[in-house]
Amino acid sequence: MKELAEQATGNPAVEVQNLVKRYATVQAVNDLTFTINYGEIFGLLGPNGAGKTTTIRMILDIIKPTSGQISVLGGPMSEATKAQIGYLPEERGLYENMTLLDTLLFLGQLKGLSRRTARQRTEQYLHEVDLWEAHDRQIKALSRGMNQKAQFVAAILHEPALIIADEPFSGLDPVNTRVIKKLLYTMRDRGTAIVMSTHQMHQVEEMCQRILLIDRGRQVLYGPLQEIRQRFAGNAVEVELRGHVDQVPGVAHLNYANGSYRMVLEEGVQPETVLKTLVQCPDVTVERFAPVQTALDEIFVQVVGRSLSAEELPSAEIVVAGEERTP
Repeated sequence: MKELAEQATGNPAVEVQNLVKRYATVQAVNDLTFTINYGEIFGLLGPNGAGKTTTIRMILDIIKPTSGQISVLGGPMSEATKAQIGYLPEERGLYENMTLLDTLLFLGQLKGLSRRTARQRTEQYLHEVDLWEAHDRQIKALSRGMNQKAQFVAAILHEPALIIADEPFSGLDPVNTRVIKKLLYTMRDRGTAIVMSTHQMHQVEEMCQRILLIDRGRQVLYGPLQEIRQRFAGNAVEVELRGHVDQVPGVAHLNYANGSYRMVLEEGVQPETVLKTLVQCPDVTVERFAPVQTALDEIFVQVVGRSLSAEELPSAEIVVAGEERTP
């Protein structure tokens, strides 16, 4: 982990430049450029068929790009690089007739761990995810949630420098979701780069520092999540205050609900101007003043430009952060 911490101060974990992938007449990925840094969680988002899975598979060297360049953990993909990557794919699949313990020992050794180290880490992580009591059960005897946690442990057992996780919270209850989050945060804090894919936009809003949204293979949004949410907030603020106001200069619409005011500002009026006016109002004390932030799923639909069903709405993927670039 010391070496990983040193790497985190240098080059990005993944660097993608002008990435293109064509299948006959279909262009699945069209000129993507982004970076993924050590020690940060980054969301790769897009509707079904946007090119997310294709992009991930090119990063992992499962498929080759038509053009463009990819650097992973400091250079082109190699066997040594693959041993530093943990992958939780959308298509699950452990050896059903093997016990949980034997499966994890086998996979850990495939990633270069000694049997002793693989055994130590397997016990450690199975205890952390509350699966140790099931260590001697066959994989096929595990419940869906237990199988999900087992798959996750398999992806992180060798403590990789880059983790790519597709729907890591699938089938988990809130308690186990919190356990997996804690492990992801711990690895992030150690300097690990994390790529996470999820349909649960509230998880992206909670965990990701930056996002990349692609549609039809093209980049449409890229940058810090909070800046993107502010950009789509519209000209509205939410205010909590002691006292009461009926009208405020510069405010076109004012609504009061659940202990706070939502104020839609007139065109051209800056939030700072309204705040100054409120501060100067007699018998009024401003306790909170903040731009109204738009939910990520609303931004998703607005930018993609079409209505999506609940099943289609945001297919996301997590990548640990990269350098800022203007979309």
